[in-house]
Amino acid sequence: MATGTAVDVVMPQMGVSVSEGTITKWSKQVGDHIEADETLLEISTDKVDTEVPSPASGVISEILVSEGQTVDVGTVLARIGGEAGAAAPTAPEAAPEPAAPPEPAQAAAPEPATQAAAGESEAAATELAAPLAQPAQPVAQENGKSFVSPVVARIASEHGIDPAQVPGTGSGGRVTKKDIQAFIEAGGQQQAAPAQTVPTQAPAPQAPPQAAPQAPAPSREPQAPGSGETLEPMTAMRRGIADHMRRSLDTSAHVTSAIEVDMSKVVAIRQKLKKEYGAAYGVNPTYLSFIARATVETLRDYPWVNGEIRGDQIVSKSFVNLGFAVELADGKGLIVPVVKNAETLNLLGMAKAIADVAKRARDKQLTPDDVTGGSFTITNPGGYGTFHGTPVISQPQAGILGTYAIVKRPWVITDDNGADAIAIRSIMNLTLTYDHRLVDGAYAGRFLRDLRERLQTWGEADY
Repeated sequence: MATGTAVDVVMPQMGVSVSEGTITKWSKQVGDHIEADETLLEISTDKVDTEVPSPASGVISEILVSEGQTVDVGTVLARIGGEAGAAAPTAPEAAPEPAAPPEPAQAAAPEPATQAAAGESEAAATELAAPLAQPAQPVAQENGKSFVSPVVARIASEHGIDPAQVPGTGSGGRVTKKDIQAFIEAGGQQQAAPAQTVPTQAPAPQAPPQAAPQAPAPSREPQAPGSGETLEPMTAMRRGIADHMRRSLDTSAHVTSAIEVDMSKVVAIRQKLKKEYGAAYGVNPTYLSFIARATVETLRDYPWVNGEIRGDQIVSKSFVNLGFAVELADGKGLIVPVVKNAETLNLLGMAKAIADVAKRARDKQLTPDDVTGGSFTITNPGGYGTFHGTPVISQPQAGILGTYAIVKRPWVITDDNGADAIAIRSIMNLTLTYDHRLVDGAYAGRFLRDLRERLQTWGEADY
């Protein structure tokens, strides 16, 4: 129910390790009416993208943070008033903003006037005020035309130049360092060069160091887009992915092993269960659910693949928190929701859990708790036809399994009589990328061998 009191909408705390978020989309605008729990905006963090519901019903009176801005947790993002007229309070708040900038300008303006008075007490006050107003500028001096800094005065003296003869481009016609240098380069120093022959040579080495601060400017030029290029800022999620992947490569000794698996029995069983599970539970048992179930069983025998290195200690776990890499709908993000205690799930439970986290990931309904605590990860690029890859480990885990396209291929089998024969089989490649600091090649090879055996001999007892 709408109330007459304005309600602040703040950047929510999306997990203990999340300190900021980026506004990606406002679903409502100022003046729009919104109901409590209706989606007000979408935010992105380095862990999840999520929708933020309205904390109250009413009219949007203010939007204080625009799309694309990143702000700290607790920052007020918008205000919701109890009625359409609630937008009125924005006027008093807007007033102080333009009032703040004129203060420094008004405080700086008296400096030239004070110096023009030439009073000793006023000059002293100016010297004290100048470092506060312009810390990089020395105290100005009068030259009969305008005021110049000691640097300009020194250069003019060394070259025998009257600053009054130099056209000034600074504020109020003031002669700047660039002005005096340009005047000298144009030959102006020849007017009084005979009187200052010796000093003329001294300042030459000092000029380059003074011009050095301008050197970084060209380095920004390559950042501008070239012909046919466009620039877009990285989202908080993309920055998080970039940092996490780079940190993983810097931390773990990545090695990838691969194995071919005959998935023919799994294909046949899945065809049978699709109708059964679909009719009874509304669930589609994907190939990924079969692989996940077999992986959990295999990890029981290879705890280091499910473990991690913590300092100089090896951590083994009695549980399997299984992460699944999920591509977001726009193809510009990747998130890894975690199915906790996957070792407690049968095939049907695994299929339900995978479908649930995948849907919530794409609908931006995940919380930070849904994407933390993983002990092992499966990534499934095979849905796009890829047959091999070298995934990057999700820290601090020790391994990640890659699943790839199932392709019908001629395959050598042994018939019931023990003779070799060629048959058409559904073959899948699996890869295990592991941290060689903890997992050796032979250990990884045995893990893949046993995982393959479980998939190739799948029976009803494995449901």
